[in-house]
Amino acid sequence: MVLAYHLILSAYGFWLPNDPRGSWSTFVRNYELYLAGGRATKADTRKSLAAAPHDPAARRLAKDALQYPPVQFTGQQARVIAKGFSHAIQEYAYRVHACAILPDHVHLVVARHTRTIEQIRDHLKSRATRELNTQGLHPLAQHPGTPSPWARKGWHVFLDSAEDIARAIAYVEANPTKAGLRAQRWRFVVPYGG
Repeated sequence: MVLAYHLILSAYGFWLPNDPRGSWSTFVRNYELYLAGGRATKADTRKSLAAAPHDPAARRLAKDALQYPPVQFTGQQARVIAKGFSHAIQEYAYRVHACAILPDHVHLVVARHTRTIEQIRDHLKSRATRELNTQGLHPLAQHPGTPSPWARKGWHVFLDSAEDIARAIAYVEANPTKAGLRAQRWRFVVPYGG
């Protein structure tokens, strides 16, 4: 039985479908991206591929083919994203046990809810984007139509034991310092009781 989820939200341009380390995509929608980076690199594992050896030049070439520049959230934007998350959490009483907002992606551990994880994912992204717009800090605001700062969809792992949840929380909490940032403590995060 699923008790919680480890949810990963990617900023636009973070992890491309033809990333040389692999991806969970089966095709590349953007023709220019396909020309620059080739076919989708479907992975056959659910484990993180972030540390897998790869060709950084190939990644850069593919990112250069994107329609917009890859999004890199600033610290100020991260705080605004957290404010948007907080609004969504209050609206539906989600229980978030960990959150790390990094420059190009976000990790959350979210307790099971009556809403699906896909609905929660979309709600969090929507409220964060709305808050970025309200504060005049949307990273792609200068582009026509103000494209989303987020990649389509997201990625989630089912957590079905207290041990899985504790491990995911520890991983999420350690992410900022591993990336050379300060530890993060968000007011909407509630401790996991086991």
